[in-house]
Amino acid sequence: MRRKFLLLLEMGLILAGLALGWSAWKINSVLEQPLQVAQERLIEVPSGTTPNRMFYRMQGEGLLDDAVWLRLYWRFNMAGTALHTGEYRLTPGMTVGQLFDAWQRGDVVQYNLTLVEGWNFRQVRAAVAKHEKIRHTLDGLSDSEVMDKLGHTGVFPEGRFFPDTYRFVRGMSDVELLQQAYMRLEEVLAKEWASRSEGLPYREPYQALIMASLVEKETGIPQERGQIAGVFVRRLRLGMMLQTDPTVIYGMGERYNGRISRADLREPTPYNTYTMTGLPPTPIAMVGREAIHAALNPSDGSSLYFVARGDGSHVFSDDLDDHNSAVREFQLKRRADYRSSPAPQAQPGAGEAAPASEPAPANEAPAPADTPATEQQ
Repeated sequence: MRRKFLLLLEMGLILAGLALGWSAWKINSVLEQPLQVAQERLIEVPSGTTPNRMFYRMQGEGLLDDAVWLRLYWRFNMAGTALHTGEYRLTPGMTVGQLFDAWQRGDVVQYNLTLVEGWNFRQVRAAVAKHEKIRHTLDGLSDSEVMDKLGHTGVFPEGRFFPDTYRFVRGMSDVELLQQAYMRLEEVLAKEWASRSEGLPYREPYQALIMASLVEKETGIPQERGQIAGVFVRRLRLGMMLQTDPTVIYGMGERYNGRISRADLREPTPYNTYTMTGLPPTPIAMVGREAIHAALNPSDGSSLYFVARGDGSHVFSDDLDDHNSAVREFQLKRRADYRSSPAPQAQPGAGEAAPASEPAPANEAPAPADTPATEQQ
């Protein structure tokens, strides 16, 4: 009996070893099987999807075999491993084991969305709504309702988002992306405010943000931002009107068609810096770090005026006589390719205007009485 027992035990151990060996071989062959894709494609792992569900789904789509064995392998070897939501890239020759590695790393396909300096909030919303990989939840909502969704009820949205290239995975919501841009702006503004120059005419960071938006819309030349800010800060201190065209354009809203008339310059909108002293009530565009830095660290000097040369740069003047001389040289004899700022590199902003004014604003020039005061760049 003892010999029979030992013989049976030995046979059982052999069979068990064979079974284990076969199972190990089977698991290895299942992991090493190449995914059945003839060309590169993406597969999405939706939020809340389990590995088991993915195995059977992929088997149903003919991408792999032996979903049962993959389920057993995951259960005993990768239990607790998070399955990151998003899209994964499948390529010819890729094995199931390599796919598991990608799942473990969360190596999801990422997309980019660039928000550009100088855009207004309408353009920001349009860019977000246009991206097909973003999950859209804000369509049809007013701007104030959008800010409610972001958790910032009562905050005016203009200028509150930081221009940058944001990376995200498929399925990220528009709310999540805008929250990132909002928080990024808050961080940059707070850091720049902490290292600001002394004696600035701002009571709070928000006023510096408003000034930065004027600087952003007036020039795209980095070395001029500090000078532009310096002119505006000195005019604020002297109680002079800022008289900058971008504020007129913003106040006109959708009525702006590329031209500003003298009547537009005289229209007392809340943003028209030709009819009011001080800063407008809110920013007029989205601003980059450089514009914020310039608003908080304006260049020293005595210039109170500037006029566009027509190549994107400006001539700065200390007094009205010199300014009018520059106006005659660069404004009244404009070239056909005249621009008051560099050509935009992305979608155009709300609109820039070639400086022109009456009688002596910071950055404008008189225009003939029978023509509009400004024209689109």
